[in-house]
Amino acid sequence: MTSVNTGLTNPYAGSAYARAAATQPSLANALASNDDSSPASNAATNLTLSDAAKAQLANASALPDFTTVSAAARTTLDGFYADAKVTGPIGDDGKTTVDFASLDRRSLFAIASNNGGKFTPDEQKVASTELTSRFNNALAPATSTAQLTGDFSGIYKAALTYLDGASGEEKATTSWAAQRAAVVSGVQATQQDPTKAPSGIANDPVAIYLAQGSSGSTTPTQSFSSVAKDARAALDTQAKAATANGKELVFDTGRKTGQLADLSAIDNRSLSAISLNQDGLFSGQETFAAKQELNSRNRASILEALKQSPSSGDPTQLSLGILNTYSAMSDEERQASNWTPAFRDNAVQSYKTTTSLLSMLKNA
Repeated sequence: MTSVNTGLTNPYAGSAYARAAATQPSLANALASNDDSSPASNAATNLTLSDAAKAQLANASALPDFTTVSAAARTTLDGFYADAKVTGPIGDDGKTTVDFASLDRRSLFAIASNNGGKFTPDEQKVASTELTSRFNNALAPATSTAQLTGDFSGIYKAALTYLDGASGEEKATTSWAAQRAAVVSGVQATQQDPTKAPSGIANDPVAIYLAQGSSGSTTPTQSFSSVAKDARAALDTQAKAATANGKELVFDTGRKTGQLADLSAIDNRSLSAISLNQDGLFSGQETFAAKQELNSRNRASILEALKQSPSSGDPTQLSLGILNTYSAMSDEERQASNWTPAFRDNAVQSYKTTTSLLSMLKNA
């Protein structure tokens, strides 16, 4: 992982815990022995870029220019209106007529900022609302976790991750710079006292989010039955493509013949619909493969949280990572993964126990 040193101090540096942890082997490295990354050895907090962020940086030169993005967004919106037989994104009743959710973040920013003067005020408004919704959704799991643990630090870290995922055009704005500076101040404040939400920080988008009384809920709007039907259609599309190639769509990686189904683009709620098979739409092979894929993603999430403990010098990151993953799941995903309330409560207790021990060791 690429490390970005922000100069944010580690509150446990110099403590008995930090001295002891420096001599301990990394369980994360043991679980992922083929990973050549190593924990940071200094006392600063190292914020690591995700694989997606690294890929974004590596492919930055291959991205279309902003003018091209804006023109494509204009064409896409016009297509939305034609399909919906409307003339704009907001109807006479004040409700939205089309959904901007399928647009990527860069396209939404092009619309919201009216790049090239191509977009109407209504389009700018809807795009801005969608961007705000995505920011809120990025903070929702950590907010639910904070309600369980009383630790607000994860919310600010989630906000920092979201802001750092912006395009170059968005990062060039004064509003982005002001918000990021505010969030970094929030991260620093919660490092000193994670039990209190920072206050009095100018331009703090997290404070605005929390002031709205956000509960951290990410309750899906689409019915689970509809999700299952869409998942069935997606698999059927793959099966037709395999047939066109003269092959059978298979779900067992050990099969020597056939075209292996690609579950990588199927979201977790859809995988849980296949795995639970409540409407009887899927075969045994399909449900087993979906269960395996879902479990693999959950293991990867836990491993990533495990890696954060030694790299940040904060062993509570494992419990917080598990709780964030739990909070981000729909009820169906938890059922399919067997992540029960008891499992959640054990993670909360682990966090509280570790925090208590650190409090005793901090000044030892």
